[in-house]
Amino acid sequence: MSEPRPSDRHDASDSDDAFAEIVDEATQRDPDLAVIEVGSRTLRTRSGPPQGQEVPTRPADPEVDKALRAVEQELAGRWGETKLEPSVTRIAALMDVLGEPQRAYPSIHITGTNGKTSTARMIEALLGAFDLRTGRYTSPHVQSITERISLDGAPMDPERFVETYRDIQPYVEMVDRDQPYRLSFFEVLTAMAYAAFADAPVDVAVVEVGMGGAWDATNVIDAPVAVITPISLDHTDRLGSTPAEIAGEKSGIIKQDATVVLAQQPVDAAQVMLKKAVEVDATVAREGMEFGVVSREVAVGGQLLTLRGLGGEYEEIFLPLYGAHQAHNAVVALCAVEAFFGVGAERPGPLDVDTVRRAFASVISPGRLEVVRSSPTVVLDAAHNPAGALATAEGISEAFGFSRLIGVVGASGDKDVKGLLEAFEPIFAEVVVTQNSTPRAMDADALAAVAVEVFGDERVQVEPRLDDALEAAITLAEEEDEYAGAGVLVTGSVITVGEARLLLGRR
Repeated sequence: MSEPRPSDRHDASDSDDAFAEIVDEATQRDPDLAVIEVGSRTLRTRSGPPQGQEVPTRPADPEVDKALRAVEQELAGRWGETKLEPSVTRIAALMDVLGEPQRAYPSIHITGTNGKTSTARMIEALLGAFDLRTGRYTSPHVQSITERISLDGAPMDPERFVETYRDIQPYVEMVDRDQPYRLSFFEVLTAMAYAAFADAPVDVAVVEVGMGGAWDATNVIDAPVAVITPISLDHTDRLGSTPAEIAGEKSGIIKQDATVVLAQQPVDAAQVMLKKAVEVDATVAREGMEFGVVSREVAVGGQLLTLRGLGGEYEEIFLPLYGAHQAHNAVVALCAVEAFFGVGAERPGPLDVDTVRRAFASVISPGRLEVVRSSPTVVLDAAHNPAGALATAEGISEAFGFSRLIGVVGASGDKDVKGLLEAFEPIFAEVVVTQNSTPRAMDADALAAVAVEVFGDERVQVEPRLDDALEAAITLAEEEDEYAGAGVLVTGSVITVGEARLLLGRR
């Protein structure tokens, strides 16, 4: 296996200077933002976690598996996640007949283009480390639908998942009869999550939007903390063709008097979100201003961070994930939890640093630069748009000393596939194009035609079956002695990564 490369250690005494540089860079922004920020309050400091869970597989009990498959089949008969009628009318009606379960606990609501699930997992780990019972709702799943709803840091067990669905099913059918369109797959799952969290009961819910924000099914909560991870172009047919238009949809999760935690954003997107914050008198904390990554260094198994939060500095934070983007996700997660606890507002000083360290050390994020095999090393990453692919390419180049990297790419047909491939072109010696098993998958031959435009004919191989594509890539990585340090990166879609994970025997 090709081990992550260590780098020179940063001197902790340089932390203040490093953070000052972050602030300086962040202030070199469009002058129009200064006008917006005059009316926006900003947060400034006044002065044993649950263990990560692997992705669940099929239930061992045949009867439980049968019951789960029946629920999956019923859900699959509804509108899928890519077919939308943009409103919260149906989910609001269902919440009403269920007795508004989403009001039974406070929430942290997360939107953005990339990094939402990893950030949600980090927030969950931090809250759990401070002895709060958590519920987490994320999408899509890697291998099992039960991953989407977690309690106390672990995916909901299949029996409870089935029970929750059957409990709300009569109410779902009641709403179906009264609405022009039946509740969608995602709307029903969202209702299940909110009901399960109330039933548990949880102390706090960590909720990732499915798409957008304003009309997303999750947006029937009034979260006191809203988190917006980096915005880039994705789902442009539904959310808008510019970062500003997309930000307009995503800023819909910002509620009256909430705290908004903003990751680094394009200037036009930041303008939109700050205007929204002003309108609803929300408090804003911005990466690069009120908080940020002070320093980071590659370490075996992840990276070592110094983070500046709302309450002060947190040193020697080991994060067992690769890539600069995960460091930025980490500081956003930390700030969100600080805001939830009132740090920088009612509560002076930082959170307990040892607790924070334990929490981050426990974090896993399956399918995000995840090593699943050695000799040769096979890495899985769910990047599915150009911005995500660029972050993945930078992360794998930084953390792994591959002498040659073979790509296995299976993408969805509604994505910017050319942009995705262009982001990977500098790091892939060759690429094996394939497709996953879902109807959304781009045909392998069509994907190959785009890949040839980017890589040239000699660097592209087509294997429509994912198992054949994995075998071909591993063979290419092993074929010559001089490539003893070669590796394989499987990417392009969460579904492709999940299916590859199963084929490679990852549990």
